[in-house]
Order: sequence, then structure tokens, then C-alpha cells
Amino acid sequence: MPLDVHLVTPEREVWRGEATMVVARGVDGDVGILSGHAPMLVALAIGPLFIHQESGVVGVAVDGGFLHVISRGEDTRVDVLAEHAEMAEEIDLAVERARAEEEERLIGQGNAERRAHLARAVARIRVREGG
Repeated sequence: MPLDVHLVTPEREVWRGEATMVVARGVDGDVGILSGHAPMLVALAIGPLFIHQESGVVGVAVDGGFLHVISRGEDTRVDVLAEHAEMAEEIDLAVERARAEEEERLIGQGNAERRAHLARAVARIRVREGG
């Protein structure tokens, strides 16, 4: 049975559909969700989220939030409630590469906000490049 996946932000519904697997970056590491997965709630880190379908993989860059899984019988629903999310096709790769390079130059200053900006840029690049 496919997963019923819903990805939303406060601004919009980003993606909804069926999937065979969802892979996300939690604050404690990566998590993979398949049909029949045990119910769980995961705090999301800044990073890529991949929605696997029979026709391919949908990549999304998320900036934190939560992933919630509920299974009833053979039905499994995955709700992703992200603070911000961008589909791969919404990301301008050239801009993100330049941003990542600039942030990397500044990272030596030890600023937590700059590290978060770098993590977002790297996540967006990974999503746009497909993994």
C-alpha cells in the first residue's frame, strides 16, 4: 500500500500525493518511512526531504518543522509540517552555490545564524541536484 503524504507550510500546501517511501533529516539523524511504519513524531532539521514514488523522486528542501506518521491497518499517512519548504524545481542552483560559497567563507566567525544559512543552502543544493 502506498503512503498518503501531505507536506505543508504555514503559507501553502507544498505537495500531496502517494509515495512508496519518505526520507527526511531529523534533528537526531535521517529517518525513512515505509508503509506500515509505527506511529511517530520527528522534529525535522534543516535539510533535504525525499518523497519516493514509483515514477521517481520528489526533492524538497525544508527548514525545520515536524514529520508525523500514523498507521491504521494497511493505511499509512505521513504529514510533514515544515516552517519553510521549496520544491527542487523552485531552487535556482547557481544562486545557491554562490550563497553556500559565501556562507562558507564567513562560517569561521562562529556565528550560529550563519551556520544555519549555510545548512539551508547546502540542503537546497542537495535537493536540486537530486540527492
